[in-house]
Amino acid sequence: MKVICSVYKSPKKPDMYLYVDKKEGLARVPEALLEMFGKPQEAMTLLVTPGKKLARVEAPKLLSALRDPGYYLQMPPPKEEYMLDLYRAPTEAKY
Repeated sequence: MKVICSVYKSPKKPDMYLYVDKKEGLARVPEALLEMFGKPQEAMTLLVTPGKKLARVEAPKLLSALRDPGYYLQMPPPKEEYMLDLYRAPTEAKY
């Protein structure tokens, strides 16, 4: 199986992406998810095959999600514990 996939980035959350079958577009994405995601901004189009190397999801898992439920939501990577200090107020930071 191969699918031409449209990838959208979220304007609300950095590093959050929504993958959909290009033929269907956003039609199968729940309204509540789109509201949380923000107005999708097209990032790229790519051909996905079972052997395709992707950075943060295995191609078979992506293809399965595109079949049912019809989309794949890629969440931002978790922040490493040492990086959390960059986001804490100076009085909270562990030194």
